[in-house]
Amino acid sequence: MAPLDPAWTGFFSAAAGAAATLVGLIIVAVSVNLQRILAFQQLPSRAGAGIGTLVLNLAASMAALVPQPAAALAAEVAGFAAGTWLVALWAARQMLVAPAQERRPLPELMITIGLGQCQVLPFLIGSAAMLAGHGSGVYWIAAGVVATFAAAVFNAWVLLVEIMR
Repeated sequence: MAPLDPAWTGFFSAAAGAAATLVGLIIVAVSVNLQRILAFQQLPSRAGAGIGTLVLNLAASMAALVPQPAAALAAEVAGFAAGTWLVALWAARQMLVAPAQERRPLPELMITIGLGQCQVLPFLIGSAAMLAGHGSGVYWIAAGVVATFAAAVFNAWVLLVEIMR
């Protein structure tokens, strides 16, 4: 299997830089509001999952920049995504077992959990497609990169602003 098309270099370079910046923002948001975040059972795991998906984004983007066969990239992304998916499952569990007075309304809770799971899914689909030799795999990974950015901005807002309400 051939290496990744060099035309993707700019995209993954920008994604790696943006992911690293957003990881820092969320870590700062957590440190600034640590006492408030720790007061809610589900928020530390949500923050951890948010950081995890950005680290997945960062790791996948950096791996895409390494000159290597596409199959190796796909295996790396699959491994990163599987680990991140486990963190997202843990965060979902924490949201579901939170005390009733802390729990969000069920529709909001299901949307939050679903969005957390859906961030990882494009990385898994993309890596599987790449391993199968389909050229669409990198597009799925790119979609995952965009999805993690959208969710990270939302999570940063919750951890910086909404937590203060």
